[in-house]
Amino acid sequence: MQAIVRTSAANLLIMVLSTLSSIATARWFGVEGKGEFSAILFWPTLLAGVLSFGLPTSLIFNRKSHPNLGADFVRASFLIQLPISLLAGIVAWIGLPAWLGNYPDAIVRIAQWYTVIMIPLLLAVNLLSALAQAMENFNLYNGLRLYVPLSNMVGLAALWACGALGQSSGAFVYFGTSLLVVCWSLYRLRRELTFGWFGKFANRGAIKSLFGYGGRVYGVELLGTLYSQCDKLIILTLLAPREFGLYTVVYTLSRVFNVVQTAVTGVVFPKVTGMSQEKIVETVCRAFRLSFVLMCASLVPGILIGRYLLGLLYGKAFLEAGTAFDLLAVECIIGGGSWILASSFNAMGRPGLVAVRQAIALALTVGLMFVLAPSYGLNGIALALLFGSVSRLVITVAAMKIVFKAPVSGVIFDKSDWRFLRGRLSRAA
Repeated sequence: MQAIVRTSAANLLIMVLSTLSSIATARWFGVEGKGEFSAILFWPTLLAGVLSFGLPTSLIFNRKSHPNLGADFVRASFLIQLPISLLAGIVAWIGLPAWLGNYPDAIVRIAQWYTVIMIPLLLAVNLLSALAQAMENFNLYNGLRLYVPLSNMVGLAALWACGALGQSSGAFVYFGTSLLVVCWSLYRLRRELTFGWFGKFANRGAIKSLFGYGGRVYGVELLGTLYSQCDKLIILTLLAPREFGLYTVVYTLSRVFNVVQTAVTGVVFPKVTGMSQEKIVETVCRAFRLSFVLMCASLVPGILIGRYLLGLLYGKAFLEAGTAFDLLAVECIIGGGSWILASSFNAMGRPGLVAVRQAIALALTVGLMFVLAPSYGLNGIALALLFGSVSRLVITVAAMKIVFKAPVSGVIFDKSDWRFLRGRLSRAA
């Protein structure tokens, strides 16, 4: 509970800082310029998710299951990313002029440089975060995630104050801050990372275990990445930079509804890995129920406040995306709850079930996007995402009933949750 509370607070700060950065760039660049800047930042995030190969999750699972082989797991995870980063950079450099065909040549060139230098940093951040989770060092885990947007905000504010904020200088700030945070985290983990990086592996079975589990969970994570980024890919393909600018603003603002559930997912998975099936199901379901009720209670006031802030902070031009914001807020809560439940399958080494769920939801969502986006624009994209989140939650609950024999009513509601929560709160007091 303490780790979840601390991580929730960190998530809230991250959301606030990301929102402030989004406000600064939206106010400075305008709607269309905001879309161009978001397009520059988009590609490294997408490619880093696609190229993870399940290694961050596998690092957590295997290090928790075989702590004596931690050095082999860490070394193999990092070394494999070096050639991957090089190949991905070459492909991105060649492909970006076609991927950003509707954007000015200057934006495409900035995106090329930014993507090439950011891919290895983002892959390193993902692995360092996973290592911190595996060690249950949630202070480092939260610091690693928090200091990047904090440094970004400071850098953007400095450029804005000097009148030097531009597409290229803003992108350079994001690169520089990520590099500093990676160096800081490596220093914090220097004892855990002190081993022969290029020597022989002590146990080749550990490498097989790392990539074996990584290969199984990769399908889940790849589908999750595509699911979370398919909306932006389709907007880049079908709509103009103005729509992309509007969408990135309301999407960022709507993610505040996922603060608690993201924290729960990040804490519960490493905590329950290695437990018995009954304990995993009990813990994960309780975390889902309590967080889901809390976020649903905050939905209506959150939407009202969010709409007000959308016009106040970003400008009246962004209010035309208000309906999309409402739909994305609901989608965020439902999707966050489905990821909490999905952590039970990953913790028991059965990520294939989550992959099937993601594949079905992705096919449904992408199909609806192509049907709805031409007629309804951003609202059609948001509605398709909402249908996809509902399908993920329904499929996950059904899978838990079939595989774990967990009754649907028990997954969704348990009156003992409130006694559990009161007991925890009274003990903390």
